[in-house]
Amino acid sequence: MPAREMRMEMFLRALLRRDFSKAKGHLEKLAKMAGSGEWGGGYEKAINGFMSAIRENDPDSLVVQLINEHNREKAEELLEHFRNILNHEFRDEYEKGYYTAWVEFLEAYLSQKTLI
Repeated sequence: MPAREMRMEMFLRALLRRDFSKAKGHLEKLAKMAGSGEWGGGYEKAINGFMSAIRENDPDSLVVQLINEHNREKAEELLEHFRNILNHEFRDEYEKGYYTAWVEFLEAYLSQKTLI
């Protein structure tokens, strides 16, 4: 498993445990791995959004809904949707980074044997 995907899995596990100090450490390492360019900016925006939504327990957030519902089928549909978005030629680097973070987050989510 590539380092960034492994780090995303650790980030997700920390978020599921609501261990925000550990999650923040993983988030910072993910942001560093993503880089400071346009792609990295989109990636970082997404991962910050994941953490913020879970910390605030925002019921309108897609991430919070997924975690609260434990809905693998919905996660699989979203994963396919975001992968399709990444294949659009007209997407800029920022969007590609953003949706890559979503794909990696959903893959990590779906790889969990049990969801908290």
